[in-house]
Amino acid sequence: MNSPDAKPGLLKRLRSPSTTWSLLSLLLIGVVLGILFWGGFHTIVEATNTETFCIGCHEMQKNVYVEYQKTIHYTNRTGVRATCPDCHVPKEWGPKMLRKIQATRELYGKAVGSIDTREKFEAKRLSLAEHEWARMKANNSLECRNCHTLASMDSDKQKPRAKKSHELAVRDNETCIDCHKGIAHQKPKGMKEED
Repeated sequence: MNSPDAKPGLLKRLRSPSTTWSLLSLLLIGVVLGILFWGGFHTIVEATNTETFCIGCHEMQKNVYVEYQKTIHYTNRTGVRATCPDCHVPKEWGPKMLRKIQATRELYGKAVGSIDTREKFEAKRLSLAEHEWARMKANNSLECRNCHTLASMDSDKQKPRAKKSHELAVRDNETCIDCHKGIAHQKPKGMKEED
């Protein structure tokens, strides 16, 4: 019978020094495997961070993507275009990974078909939008600020209403999504008046 201090065979082998490999060999193998893992992980993250990936499912392609194609973020006089990940995935690594983890809920929704028809999508549209607006409010519209900053805006070139609104936003410490709901997608039916 084994004593309480006896270690299982595999654990014992993992904890004991190698008799066939040098420490340098083990270190190099570990570095190479680490690089391969990181490269594969990075490749997957970047592949899932493209507009093509985002509209790969018909729920997005037939609903919000069609709306987005009619906005200034899709076509404009300068040709500068904001794609799905530009607005829905932060650029910084930590917030990006957090957003990717949150997106697993969306993958679950895809798997169970919670918005697989136009009718189901429209029925959930308000709650989906409110969830996204709350996320953007919580991160101070981080994705918007990747391209737009109040400090770099030339308010003298803005229309009077926009100039006043941006001045108030600075004063009241508001964030982009406080005023710009529906900037790239139709506003949902049933929104509260203050939205």
